[in-house]
Amino acid sequence: MKKMTTYIVFIFLFTSLSLAQEERATPIKLNPYSSTVVLGVDAAVTFGRTDYSNIRLDYLGRASLEYLFPSTSNGIFGITGFVSGGYVGGQSDQRIPSVFRTSLFNIGAGFTYALSIKDVVYPYIFAGASYLFFDPRDENNKRLPNNAANAYKREEIAYVGEAGLHFLISDGLSLNLGVGGEVSSHDNWDDIVAHGDNDYLLDIFAGMSYAFDIRKDSDGDGVPDDVDQCPNTPSGIAVDEFGCPIDSDHDGVPDYRDACPNTPAGVKVNNAGCPIDSDHDGVPDYLDKCPNTPASVRVDSAGCPLDSDHDGVPDYLDKCPNTPAGVQVDKDGCPIKKEVKVETKIQRLVLNGNTNFESGKASLLSNAYELLAPLVKSMKEDTTLRFKVAGYTDAIGSDRYNMDLSRERAQAVVDYLVSQGIDANRFEVVPMGKQNPVATNKTPEGRAMNRRVEITPNGK
Repeated sequence: MKKMTTYIVFIFLFTSLSLAQEERATPIKLNPYSSTVVLGVDAAVTFGRTDYSNIRLDYLGRASLEYLFPSTSNGIFGITGFVSGGYVGGQSDQRIPSVFRTSLFNIGAGFTYALSIKDVVYPYIFAGASYLFFDPRDENNKRLPNNAANAYKREEIAYVGEAGLHFLISDGLSLNLGVGGEVSSHDNWDDIVAHGDNDYLLDIFAGMSYAFDIRKDSDGDGVPDDVDQCPNTPSGIAVDEFGCPIDSDHDGVPDYRDACPNTPAGVKVNNAGCPIDSDHDGVPDYLDKCPNTPASVRVDSAGCPLDSDHDGVPDYLDKCPNTPAGVQVDKDGCPIKKEVKVETKIQRLVLNGNTNFESGKASLLSNAYELLAPLVKSMKEDTTLRFKVAGYTDAIGSDRYNMDLSRERAQAVVDYLVSQGIDANRFEVVPMGKQNPVATNKTPEGRAMNRRVEITPNGK
């Protein structure tokens, strides 16, 4: 009895230390069987190995109660208590009596280690000890001689081991298959005292078990508190495996508060989960090609101010909103009169692509020469004039291609002016590629407007 008391104290200390360690842990994701209590019922066929030479098959039944500690890995430890009852027997023509059968009743406990394989199969091992009551008898159910003479105690410590598999059938319910053994601390199961090696038996188990989850779930979202990273989720909100409200578009705003639940990945959003629209023009920043549009200005689908006559001057600045297509305009969107001298008062000269450049080409069309003639005359009259020549393209093609093409278009204008006797040092060539479109790139007309060269005073 002293051995049994020592064993129970050891189990208690081990359990206390394990639980204390787990309380200090902060697991991210636990083993599915963490903090569960498992009730099991098994039946076994027994094979006795005693001083009787021939094995005699018998049976044993067992009920167990197991607690599995919290675990953040596929492996999990547990402590198991069990009671079992059954028989072990043997047979030998050289013994008197020739057949014996001993009843066995165990109360025991031990430790289990199980390994999760895809949360469906759980191989396990068990090792422990029991307080065993046994009663050797013959085939007529009479106590054997030494048993009847009280030559030994009919109770002892026995040592128990087992290995097997749990197969998960449904939530919490498992089929158990295993093999095990029990070794006597003495040698009296067959009523032959102190004859040789200790008696033992082997058994093959099959049974069922059911796991009860005893973990606390404070917010009732179905995720236990020891896993729940969002422990105060409002009632009725769908959560992920960590207990946090689902955020389908991963924008940091959970679905139940997200007014724009399908925001593309990486887009900045406001508190309502909608893409930020800095200039409040109705086009979110990630789509807005003109993100600083003044308040109340009407914009197109790209977020740029509308330019109804496609002259490069948006409607809200255009003082001549119905300029015919292809007509050169000033900064106010009004047609430039050809007879007006181009002097230092020149603010902006635009060679639109629909009349001055072909798509994908840098060479000037003949219309451009007439537009550039006043500029040539003015620069010859005033040698202090300097101009910046910026080339633009539509959005067709790669960024590198468009940047090269815009440089070639600007250079084509400069080359023509140089051919008319103007010093090349009076110009600054600036390639802009497809930046700063003045019209939509979705239509041929809009793309033609974007293919342009803008000539503005350089101030040097």
